[in-house]
Amino acid sequence: ESCRKIWSRRPPIPPELVDRSVQIYNGKTPVRCKITEGKVGHKFGEFAFARKRRKLLPRTEGRGKGRR
Repeated sequence: ESCRKIWSRRPPIPPELVDRSVQIYNGKTPVRCKITEGKVGHKFGEFAFARKRRKLLPRTEGRGKGRR
């Protein structure tokens, strides 16, 4: 199965791509994404995150905003 590469994250997803796989470029590498009916009308970029996830650290005394 050939994946279609999408370089622009801005255009909306057309209904012709339902049940197909595409590779959406996130600025570094292409991310594979299966297009479903629920994704039609949304932008391609919504499904290819461009930033890394970070673990949230538990709030402790002296970390983050607080009294100075």
